[in-house]
Amino acid sequence: MNSYERVKNRLKGDSVDKIPNLNIIMTFAAKYAGVSYKKYVTDYKVLVEGNVLCCEKFGIDMVSAISDPCRELFDFGANVVFPENDVPYCKDFLIKEYADIKKVKAMDPLKNIRMLDRIKAVELFNGKVKSYFPILGWVEGALAELAGLRGINAIMLDFYDNPDFIIELLELCVEQEIRFALEQIDAGADFIGIGDAVASLIGPKFYCKFALPYEKRIIEEIHKAGCKAKLHICGNISGILDYICDTGADIIDIDWMVDFGTAVKKLEGKSSACGNFNPVSILLEGSEKDIENAVISCINKGDNTTFIAAGCEVPKNTSNENMLRVDETLKRYSNFT
Repeated sequence: MNSYERVKNRLKGDSVDKIPNLNIIMTFAAKYAGVSYKKYVTDYKVLVEGNVLCCEKFGIDMVSAISDPCRELFDFGANVVFPENDVPYCKDFLIKEYADIKKVKAMDPLKNIRMLDRIKAVELFNGKVKSYFPILGWVEGALAELAGLRGINAIMLDFYDNPDFIIELLELCVEQEIRFALEQIDAGADFIGIGDAVASLIGPKFYCKFALPYEKRIIEEIHKAGCKAKLHICGNISGILDYICDTGADIIDIDWMVDFGTAVKKLEGKSSACGNFNPVSILLEGSEKDIENAVISCINKGDNTTFIAAGCEVPKNTSNENMLRVDETLKRYSNFT
């Protein structure tokens, strides 16, 4: 059974030879491939090579075009900085006041540098590993994109002072993310990941008004295009789990500070949970025995549709031995189920 078959079966609750390992690799993949992170995020060929190398070496069951949250921001015209060996970041917010909305409009992803680079990564994955590894494309959630354009502190005030302004911007962002998702699907993506980290910071009331409807719209369009969706919200989403269950995502990542057993039960029959041991204290800093115990704990809390991964991205300096132990544990456990 290859990774594509394994993930497909697991989603349906069918038997698998190993519970799929969906660890998220970004900076780790660049380091393992021996390239700077700046090179990794600006050259799709390097990203693809690093991803495939890591998936083959460490038993990760999904290749991914994820790299940073600034693809769309850069193409909108934001001032994005590319450190040599760190994640790109936005140095200045593009929308400081209402009049600045004129600066942004939804774009054709095929005609803009950084979105096109990710689309090319998906195309290259499609040529190299289609139907062997599932291919994960990536977009930002509408609220996450807005936070990049406007700033989280500003939009927190806007929630109260100018909600109509927020909704107008969210409409623009969701249109952009749907366009970007659909182009990646056309390029060969089997899944589209949606990163909406800011949603863990705003509580149920604002999540239901300013995040959930837009996540659902993106996911609906992904499904209409014949693709599956994977929702990733970093942080403690315990307070909004009841609502996240209604997004329609096929897989929902659960970060380490959320009780995994509770999440699995809430998602039962709606989505597959993926998680959720601590990427720092367990994967980076823990012993191989710590990792084994954490993986087994997650497995025991899961069901027959659950995927296993660290709660968020694999830290860059994680040892190869610790990465290997995750998959070794999954293989050993699966031999007894």
